[in-house]
Amino acid sequence: MSDSHGQSSQVERIIRANPEADMFIHLGDGESEIAQMKIKYPDIDLRSVRGNCDWSKDSPDFLVVDCGTAKIFCCHGHRYSVKSGTELLRSIARDNGCAAAFFGHTHERYIAREDGIEILNPGSCSSPRDGNKPSYAFVDVLENGIFLNIIDVGY
Repeated sequence: MSDSHGQSSQVERIIRANPEADMFIHLGDGESEIAQMKIKYPDIDLRSVRGNCDWSKDSPDFLVVDCGTAKIFCCHGHRYSVKSGTELLRSIARDNGCAAAFFGHTHERYIAREDGIEILNPGSCSSPRDGNKPSYAFVDVLENGIFLNIIDVGY
């Protein structure tokens, strides 16, 4: 999920809709919501990166998440020029040995396979800018690949 911008109810809705998830990753601009969810749901694996609207130093600028059969590069995207394309993002993912790169920042859904790297922006779970409903992604990392799905956040 990404870009919740103060809408903790949206983050909680995603968590509650996916009780069997192994992990939740927030791709930035949601530090207060993540702090609340970590208190409310201390037993879930909830990771996050710092977005351009996040001011604390509690979250890193990026994560490399090892999912067993694949590694995923996670960032907000503002430091990687994602509004201009995914070239830098793909390069850094490849340099980190990652099969996928996830980002936020644009508030627009995006799924692609570019130069052998799976690229994902789940869109914004609170304020999309692409004419779609608020959304998040459900990702399956299996031995035969990474499967990406964007899902509307219910109301």
